[in-house]
Amino acid sequence: MTRAILVHLGLGSNLGNRLDFLNQACRELSAVTFRDFRASVIYESEPLLKMKQPKYYNQVVCGLTDLSPVELVVKCQQIENMLGRVRKERWGSRNIDLDILSYGNEIVDNEKLKIPHPEMEKRSFVLLPLLELSPDWVHPESGTSIRMLWENWLKTNDEELPQALKTKNQSS
Repeated sequence: MTRAILVHLGLGSNLGNRLDFLNQACRELSAVTFRDFRASVIYESEPLLKMKQPKYYNQVVCGLTDLSPVELVVKCQQIENMLGRVRKERWGSRNIDLDILSYGNEIVDNEKLKIPHPEMEKRSFVLLPLLELSPDWVHPESGTSIRMLWENWLKTNDEELPQALKTKNQSS
């Protein structure tokens, strides 16, 4: 029997009804993928690399899953496809994006999957809601706490901070 693993996912949307896409993704994840599902508040953030795109709504969710990392990425892609995700370009605008940020303390590094997410330490819209949701989380590769990752980000970046929306995700 497999044991449930605590998983964190990053969700993002910058096309269409961003709040609705995040809510739908959370409903799907909490219904079929995760037990003890929790979601951070939703943050509005600027696009990466100051790209000319609409602002994003981002949040981090977590829960316990019995799915393997590969099964989890397949499930995330199924949810993205169900919600109409079209993959045109890397870092392009999208109605929904689901990224695996962490899978327990496991490290996965192959052609198809990298866990923990290799860019998470550079992204305030991941670090801030992850800190909110799991303040004791520790990066499995570096051993660095989420608090230290956030402090390091604040010291080395002058980007505009993500702004919390007044509303919380309806599924949480």
